[in-house]
Amino acid sequence: MPFSSSASASQRPRRGHPWVTHARLAAALLLSHMAHAQAPAAASAMPALSVHEAARAAAVRAASPTAAEAAAQAARELAVASAQLPDPVLRLSLDNVPVDGPDAFSTTRDFMTQRSVSLMQTFTREDKRNARVDRFRREADAAQAERRVRIAAVQREAAIAWFERRAAEQRLALLRVQREEARLQIEAAEAALRAGHGSAADTIGARDALAQIDQAELAARAELANTRRMLARWTGGPDEQPLAAAPKLERHAFVVHDLADRLQQHPDLVQLAAREAVAASEADIARAEREPDWTAELMYSLRGSRYSNMMSVAISVPLPWDRPQRQDRELAARLAQAEALRAERVELGRDQLARTQVWIEAWRAGLARLALIDLEREPLARQRVDAALGAYRGGSAALAAVLEARRAVLALGMDRIDVELETARLWARLEFLIPDPDTRAVPAPAVPAAATSEASR
Repeated sequence: MPFSSSASASQRPRRGHPWVTHARLAAALLLSHMAHAQAPAAASAMPALSVHEAARAAAVRAASPTAAEAAAQAARELAVASAQLPDPVLRLSLDNVPVDGPDAFSTTRDFMTQRSVSLMQTFTREDKRNARVDRFRREADAAQAERRVRIAAVQREAAIAWFERRAAEQRLALLRVQREEARLQIEAAEAALRAGHGSAADTIGARDALAQIDQAELAARAELANTRRMLARWTGGPDEQPLAAAPKLERHAFVVHDLADRLQQHPDLVQLAAREAVAASEADIARAEREPDWTAELMYSLRGSRYSNMMSVAISVPLPWDRPQRQDRELAARLAQAEALRAERVELGRDQLARTQVWIEAWRAGLARLALIDLEREPLARQRVDAALGAYRGGSAALAAVLEARRAVLALGMDRIDVELETARLWARLEFLIPDPDTRAVPAPAVPAAATSEASR
């Protein structure tokens, strides 16, 4: 029986009817659109944020590079302190007090009893102090290298967050376009049904396609909100700050440089080289420790009034009686640690070179996939939609074929966004593999006045 253009009382939407549910969902989406209507106007007044600006802002804002800078400053302070001689030692003593007999516990009657004050000073050899100074300077260099490692990581994460937010915005924009087309398709199906050329199945299918897009749009909105928060977590800017145009993914920092030479500046390799230098300086300290320091003591002793006061001079020197089993062993251990770090640095350099080459090949493949989608697959998908739509209008195909073709276009659009995001992640790893030079001069935090006064005491 043909479907009547006017619904009877029993066919009108009731509470719990799917059409009512769909209407409620559409109303919820409309309210969501209205709630966000003022956001673009407020965001338009903000400066657009580029991916490189986001990376620089994240590097300046991050706390982990500041921690490494503070560690470097601590090592510099210790370098100054280690260049000084040890503090002198003041010694007060009461010697040879009798404990029995008629002079028990007298400090003046026995000629051997004396009250002494002495001053001791250990004289650390200059080459040993210089070795300790060099060690702390190397530690400061290692802390600076660690800072570069953390800056590079922060820049990469911020850049990837920038691209993930851009992909979320692209998905939502694509769904909005598809939703408008689906809404027009429903109107066309209902018009065809009223004219007697369509079927109820076509109308139901068109409404279901719209509901699927609405469902995907709800998830896309949540994803966009999360990616905005994540980018703001790195940059410290507002969530609604607009994004500038995306950079050209066809070029990155390694395109115009020789890969092996450029990777010599990789922060992980620089950090390992700095740690190797620290281990070498510790070996120098162990080598200097093979020769002991000597200590001088000057003592003045007071005795009873019937006896003369006395002065004593003493020199003490440790005796390295088992040097092959102690000092030489420690030196060998320090040299082995330096060799271990050298081998680790060589291995990391090989691994990083291979990993970077893999990223470059995957990046090139991503660019080729994007070109294939843009030049071949997308035009074919559009032609399929046009063909299905023409057949539907000519009465030789059902509306389901048109809906399926449109779903394929939507899926292809989502696939392209995913491929571009994957390629952009690779681009970000390559572009920010080595820290941006503009972030090298981030100021260190000021030392609190209380800490300064405590250190001066």
